[in-house]
Amino acid sequence: MRIAVVSAHANPLPVLGDAEEGGQDVQVADLSAALVAAGHDVVVHTRRDSPRSPDVVRTRFGYDVVHVAAGPPSPVHPDELLPHLDEFTRFLRSQWRADPPDVVHAHYWTSGVASVLAANGLDVPVVQTFHSLGVMAQQAGDEGVPEARLSTERLIGREASRIVAQCTEEKTQLVHMGVPRARVAVVPPGVDVERFKPDGPRLNRPLPHRLVSPSGGAEDVITALRSVWDTELVVVGGRAEEVRRLREHARSSGVGDRVRLVGRVPQVAMPALLRSADVVVCAGSGCAAVTPLEAMACGVPVVAASVGGSTDTVVDGVTGLLVPPNDPRVLARALRPLLSDDARRDAYGIAATDRVEARFSTTRIAIETVHVYRQATGRPETLEASISDG
Repeated sequence: MRIAVVSAHANPLPVLGDAEEGGQDVQVADLSAALVAAGHDVVVHTRRDSPRSPDVVRTRFGYDVVHVAAGPPSPVHPDELLPHLDEFTRFLRSQWRADPPDVVHAHYWTSGVASVLAANGLDVPVVQTFHSLGVMAQQAGDEGVPEARLSTERLIGREASRIVAQCTEEKTQLVHMGVPRARVAVVPPGVDVERFKPDGPRLNRPLPHRLVSPSGGAEDVITALRSVWDTELVVVGGRAEEVRRLREHARSSGVGDRVRLVGRVPQVAMPALLRSADVVVCAGSGCAAVTPLEAMACGVPVVAASVGGSTDTVVDGVTGLLVPPNDPRVLARALRPLLSDDARRDAYGIAATDRVEARFSTTRIAIETVHVYRQATGRPETLEASISDG
C-alpha cells in the first residue's frame, strides 16, 4: 500500500538521531519503519520547524520525511498550530490531488484536521490516531486544553474513515463523543523489541533500589517515596515548569535527596535506564503512554494506576501491579513488598517481556494497523491475510 503519514508537530527524524526522548515522534518513527519492512511505501509529512530542514529526507529505514512550510520555521506548541494549518492543508491537497495515496494516517488532532480537509473530495480515506483526547486530558485535570481542540476532535471523529484508539478507555470515550463503535479499532502503541530488551547495559545506582517514573503522575510517586526506604526515584521527561513543581514537592516531602529529575532522555539511553530499575511506576492517567511497554520489554515489572492504557497492557499479579489512581498510600503499600521480593520481581519481569514480544512489538502493531487501513479503503482482509501480505 501507498501510505501518507501526517504528523504535523512530531517529526520522526530527531528520534532516528537519538536527539531526544519522545512519545508520538517515537511511535511515528517505529510504525513507519515497520510498515516499510512489511513491504509498504510510506511518506511522512511534518511541519518544517527549522530553517535548516531539507525539503525531503530519505531515512535509513526506507521512508521519506517531507518538511512542509507552514508557519514559522521554529518550534510551535502542538495545540497552537491551528492558525498555520491552512498552509499545511493546501500542501497536502496539492500533493494528493496529483498523486493520491491509498490511505492517509493522521497523528494527533492538528494532523487530523489538515488531513480530513486535504482529502475531502479526493476519495482518499483518512485513518486517525489522536494519541490523546482533549476531553480525557480535561478529566485528568489539564486546564489548558483549548476549546478549539475539543470541537475539532469531534469533527474529525465524524469525518475520518476509521479511528485508531490506543486503549479501550479511549474507544469508550470516542463512542460517547458520537463516533460509531464500528469505526473505532483499538490498536495499542508498539515497542521496538530489538531496542528494548532485557539483555544489555544498565546504569549504576547509588541506593539498593531504584524506581523510574515518567513525569506524568510522578507527584504521587514522590509522596509514596516518603514511606519507601533505601530507594531512589528517577523521573523522566516533563516541561521546565513541571520539573520545578516536582522538585519543590520532593523537597517539601523530605525526599529531595532521593529524587532525580533527569528531564528528556535520549532514546538510545532509555533501555539502560529502564533496566537499572527494580520497578517502573506509571501513576499518571495518560491513555497510551508507551513507557510501561518499554519497561516490560526490558524485563522490568510495572506498577501502574488502573486507568487508561495501563489496564490493557499490565496484567495485575502477572507482569506487575495495578493500583487505584491518586492514592500514594496504596501505591507505597504495593511497592514496599515488591521491592523486598527479588523472586517475585523476576517472575513479573519474565512474564512482562513475553507479553510485549507476543502482543506489542512494532511488527505486530504494524500488521494490525494495516488491517485498519484495508478496512478504511473498502478492501478488508482477515488478520491472517495481512500477516501473509507483510
